[in-house]
Amino acid sequence: MVWNWLFGKKRVGHADNDPQMLGTRVWLNELREVCERYFDNREEGQRYVRELQVEWEDSWRRLEIDDALKNGLDRRALRLLRANDSEWSEWLDDERFWMPGWNGEVE
Repeated sequence: MVWNWLFGKKRVGHADNDPQMLGTRVWLNELREVCERYFDNREEGQRYVRELQVEWEDSWRRLEIDDALKNGLDRRALRLLRANDSEWSEWLDDERFWMPGWNGEVE
């Protein structure tokens, strides 16, 4: 039947579509969006960062994310939670800070 192609399932994927990297990007985007939403209210932004920390800790305990992702998120959260107003702005503007694979080293 000609119309049968409408109901057939096609697998669309990319060879470079690593599930871990996708998870990393989702968590990083969520963290970044929260921080940018409160770019001018550091204390409130830090409160939401702590809430996200609880969420990714729960995901880690359910084995939904691995140790490397959790450690990377924790490193970022530590910087954000310890930041004063000027450091908060600096972290938000640092593009390397938001990239997957950032290891916390200052260059």
